[in-house]
Amino acid sequence: MPSKEREYREMMLAIEKRDEAEEPEEERMVVTGYASTFDDPYLLWKDADVEVYEQVDRHAFDETDMQDVIMQYDHQGRVFARVRNNTLTVTPDDKGLFISADLSGTDIGRGLYQEIAGGYTDRMSFGFTVDEDEQVIQEDSTTGKTHVLRTIRKVGKLYDVSAVSLPANPGTSISARFLDGAIEEARAERLKAQELREKREQIMKRAEALGKEQA
Repeated sequence: MPSKEREYREMMLAIEKRDEAEEPEEERMVVTGYASTFDDPYLLWKDADVEVYEQVDRHAFDETDMQDVIMQYDHQGRVFARVRNNTLTVTPDDKGLFISADLSGTDIGRGLYQEIAGGYTDRMSFGFTVDEDEQVIQEDSTTGKTHVLRTIRKVGKLYDVSAVSLPANPGTSISARFLDGAIEEARAERLKAQELREKREQIMKRAEALGKEQA
């Protein structure tokens, strides 16, 4: 379900300092990374019966408002870099949403650069809204679980990319409207499938009983 509610994803993707051998002396506080990858499903939520996955379509950012994206730490506090002053670039490529940030302009930026260079901070996240998405619900006959796959087709606005400290769950903040609707629909589909199986079993038992009577 499309939603104007802002969502966040911590994607467990590396952010790293650029190879110093490739940089001029004055540009050695540049970090690069991917805030998201394309067509790469990741688990958002699960319980005993339902699993919800999500992926970002490679054309999801084709029309996205990215005029003034900022770079933060854990999506809050001070701004380390931003598109508007040319210290941040955010570019969709064949792999995903690639970012490059020059952190040399502020004391806090230089501090973050040192954390990234030392390996203390090495993950990325992004904040966005969804204008268009698609859901596919399937039942896994092997596990008996119902799978929901949400594909984000169009991102409306990209607010920020962030270095993050502890990305324990890729679904840091999920649209409640989407998630509640997806789970409810998946459980309804699961119940419908169960009812169909029970009807098939009843029909097969009746057919078997009739066969025995006619024999």
